Amino acid sequence: MPDITADLVTELIARHVPALAGLPVTPVARQGWDNRTFRIQDTHCARLPSADGFSAGVEKEDHVLPILAPHLPVAIPDVVTSVPPSADFGRPWTVRRWLSGRTPDECPDLDRTQFAHDLGAFLRTLREAPTDGGPWAGGHTAFRGCHPSVYADEVQRTLSRELPIDTTQCRALWLAGMDSAWEGEPVWFHGDMAVGNVLVDSGKLSAVIDFGQCGVGDPACDLTIAWTYFRGTERQVFAEAVNLDAGTWRRARAWALWKALIQLESPGDALYSIHNDALLEILADPVAPRRGLATPHR
Repeated sequence: MPDITADLVTELIARHVPALAGLPVTPVARQGWDNRTFRIQDTHCARLPSADGFSAGVEKEDHVLPILAPHLPVAIPDVVTSVPPSADFGRPWTVRRWLSGRTPDECPDLDRTQFAHDLGAFLRTLREAPTDGGPWAGGHTAFRGCHPSVYADEVQRTLSRELPIDTTQCRALWLAGMDSAWEGEPVWFHGDMAVGNVLVDSGKLSAVIDFGQCGVGDPACDLTIAWTYFRGTERQVFAEAVNLDAGTWRRARAWALWKALIQLESPGDALYSIHNDALLEILADPVAPRRGLATPHR
């Protein structure tokens, strides 16, 4: 496969999307792991999988985004055209409308408490969207939407090593997350609810992007942002807006623990410090929702 550069994307657009040929193409400043994104003037963007294993996520988004869009309170990506694998680029890729905004960590004046409420309300609305045609959780979601026990071996392996953390508390936290399961009908989850996949415009939540790991299953995986981004009372506001039961929050905490622990194995990784800080929050705050919050029963 060729390197994914602005020059390559310019050539691909000229060949496969002639209506946009000749427009300036620039890489976005903040790239994800699964895909490379390039802005096309001020109106569109091209999204190309960074490896063969991520092609399925692009194809899935083509299917699910039109299903979800009418039911959500903020913008999500709108696919303009999909390009199949070709001789010049052997993976499918898409052109989408450009969504303006910045990620929350780029907005120092953001009202974080209001944002916590708005993001929690978004996830609640996502959970309530009709699931007809939605893909069930599994390998294509990296097992998000499944029970966190799917990664028990990785957690156990990591905790068997010498780490600068309270491994006894970590084991207890993990086991607490194993004592419940989602008992209702499967619901929509985003699958990668990270700060880089949320956009803010004029101080308000404006868009949610990157649905490549979304599916239908247990929504606990979407709550990890409670520890990776929110702090203190913001976390409680988020929990109240999400409106999920204590068992789901214990599984969410297990998901967050797994992610933080595997990052501790790569101290040179750019996300190491973020997850190291998050681990302190995970261990300190179990996020006990107030009485009266919804249960997963329907």
